[in-house]
Amino acid sequence: MALKLYSYWRSSCSFRVRIALNLKGLKYEYKAVNLLEGEHSRPEFLELNPVGFVPVLVDGHVVLFDSFAIIMYLEDKYPHQHPFLPHDIHKRAINFQAAMIVSSTIQPLNNMGLLNYIGEKVSPDEKLPWSQSVIRRGFTALEKLLKDHAGRYATGDEVFLADIFLAPQLHAAFKRYNIHMNEFPILSRLEPARCSTLVEPMIWDWNAT
Repeated sequence: MALKLYSYWRSSCSFRVRIALNLKGLKYEYKAVNLLEGEHSRPEFLELNPVGFVPVLVDGHVVLFDSFAIIMYLEDKYPHQHPFLPHDIHKRAINFQAAMIVSSTIQPLNNMGLLNYIGEKVSPDEKLPWSQSVIRRGFTALEKLLKDHAGRYATGDEVFLADIFLAPQLHAAFKRYNIHMNEFPILSRLEPARCSTLVEPMIWDWNAT
């Protein structure tokens, strides 16, 4: 039975899972969920995910609705198809830490529901700086974390878990939140966006724009 992914194109959490699926070379059925039209709040979707978020992965009788859980499920089920974690235990821990900074520190404070709520309380001129401050705080932590480990990618010259989480977040920071990547020299020289080309024909050149 084919995998099914319920996803929204602009969701960075969904983007992570699409990158992971493509790195593993897995075929899946894409089920679009339009958050702007409230499809994530409809009863049929809430049956799959009571939290009402995307992504949701359905693998037969298995239903998962957290991007981190989905990615680790794919890693455990398909360990020999582009492993997401290095063998070195220190580098593994660095990958987990980088992924957690994105998924627990940056992204939750910039999700659509929270930003819509904040937008009702403050002016547009105040909303963007708030988002930028959250991203900059997380990126500053990532710079310190990766300074002794980064190569072509976050923890060396191979795409691992950290890059799967970084690629969508770096893109969102630059394209949606007007973060100047020259503030973050380590992050700006990484190439996590290359793994996104397995999902969408985008080239994100921070220095040329």
